[in-house]
Amino acid sequence: MQVAERIRRRILDGDLAEGAKLPPMRELAKAEGVAIATLGRSLDHLQVEGYITTSRRGTFVANAPSVAPSGYDRITRVLRTGTVLAEGETMIVTDADLVVPPVYVSEIFDSPPGDRVVRRQWHTGKGSVRTLLAVTWYPAHFAAAVPELLSISRGQGGTMLARIQGATGRRVIAGRDDLHGRDADAREAAYLGLRTGSPILAGAHRLWDDQGVIEYGEWCLPYRLVIGYEYRFDAVSDAL
Repeated sequence: MQVAERIRRRILDGDLAEGAKLPPMRELAKAEGVAIATLGRSLDHLQVEGYITTSRRGTFVANAPSVAPSGYDRITRVLRTGTVLAEGETMIVTDADLVVPPVYVSEIFDSPPGDRVVRRQWHTGKGSVRTLLAVTWYPAHFAAAVPELLSISRGQGGTMLARIQGATGRRVIAGRDDLHGRDADAREAAYLGLRTGSPILAGAHRLWDDQGVIEYGEWCLPYRLVIGYEYRFDAVSDAL
């Protein structure tokens, strides 16, 4: 699993480009410091997930992966590269403003009802495929430290969380994702290139530090993409 995660990150970060041929098994196993059998199991994981394909010519990075980054993938990519976007992925921000949010969003940020927060709506794509539609919310005072939060200019959206951390000194230390399957409404279907009522995977995430929630987001993926997570139970095992 650790080897698969390292190769997966190289693909998502663009170190291994779409269509690129992976080194021969023996060479790759030596570079990873594992036995060939262990590498084979790692590549099996990546093939099932849709990151790579195999043929008589060798093993290649898939040209059109059927997977989407998880919330964990995106936040760890911010820590590594400064952006939430995978290699080749684009972002378009369609709305960015200070708004009075729904009551449940006010409660998430522990702000009085009626106080404004930053709301940003954006979508991502890769080639001709729309991969995500999202709305993210931030405390209003973040806009003073990061004016770009209220901008829809191209080229800045993917780095917003890194900009917030740099400008405010706050650092995400934990997060939570909640997922559910449902039908797309008209707005979601239009942005994702689907028919209204098509199945989608919808979710919400919270990222926080000791001072409270830094980012809250709601998002959805088209039905043809797969999202995956890994787990570690070290702390639980130690407690037991």
